[in-house]
Amino acid sequence: MEESNKTLGEFIIENQKDFQYSSGELSRIFNSIRLAAKVVSYKVNKAGLVDIIGSAGDKNIQGEDQQKLDVYANETFIQTLINREIVCGIASEENDDFITVEGSDKSNNNKYVVLMDPLDGSSNIDVNVSVGTIFSVYRRISPIGTPVTLEDFLQPGINQVAAGYVIYGTSTMIVYTTGHGVNGFTLNPAIGTFYLSHPNMKFPVDGSIYSVNEGNYVHFPQGVKDYIKYCQLEEEDRPYTSRYIGSLASDMHRNMIKGGIYLYPTSSGAAKGKLRLLYECNPMAFIAEQAGGKASDGVSRIMEILPAELHERTPFFCGSANMVEKVEEFINNAQSNNR
Repeated sequence: MEESNKTLGEFIIENQKDFQYSSGELSRIFNSIRLAAKVVSYKVNKAGLVDIIGSAGDKNIQGEDQQKLDVYANETFIQTLINREIVCGIASEENDDFITVEGSDKSNNNKYVVLMDPLDGSSNIDVNVSVGTIFSVYRRISPIGTPVTLEDFLQPGINQVAAGYVIYGTSTMIVYTTGHGVNGFTLNPAIGTFYLSHPNMKFPVDGSIYSVNEGNYVHFPQGVKDYIKYCQLEEEDRPYTSRYIGSLASDMHRNMIKGGIYLYPTSSGAAKGKLRLLYECNPMAFIAEQAGGKASDGVSRIMEILPAELHERTPFFCGSANMVEKVEEFINNAQSNNR
């Protein structure tokens, strides 16, 4: 079958052998995410026509205003996973605590937990700019048959068995990895089917795009300031192009295709960074590494960080390998000069 005619469902079935330890559960998880993504995509595309945009009037655990579509996407993904009884636990950026999922027989024999940011970049909703969903899948470490525990979610990124993101933009795409490369699927809205459109996605080793909110420049650490100035210098291969959407999934997707780096460092207003390690950084780091890129907190590999809490934050530098190594070099030099 030609790659362009291969559906997401067919691709999952053909690659079932890559899902180590799984006897079909992981495939069913992807099918649930596929279904929820289509439902959310439909609502996103109707956002200007129905009462789904604007603030919901509440704040999430992060202290951020929840948009109506935030709440809708969160409920859609959670209920889709719960209704199919294929995971034993769910953690969402929008919820204070994790959710224990019990089967109809009140026992819990499912093997996997899902962590997610149900609507990444939700501040873009009201202005018709791309938003996304980010998800991550782990094997539980608590005994099968018992309720999940916090430790099932506080695992380092290297333990991920799958991760991906959905982009709701000019087209709706699912991009994911199970540790065997990265593949992207585009939704044909006429028939509601995702088709393989971006097989074996790879980060260029070098890039010419840097993505950062430069409005916070004065609050960044010196090493990050030095790197941004480096990006702006007139040299043979520079200045680089600055592109920042404000949706991690969208910025990541563009940089993976064109070559670039995404930066969200610490700042005076976010001493530990702003992005969440479990819901955003770990899944994106897994995808980046599987696509030949790199992800770092400026000093260490993101996927080796041992999380201490469910909503832990971290600085994040992710993208083309040479660009991430260069920003690490600037950060290291600045720290050395301050010793």
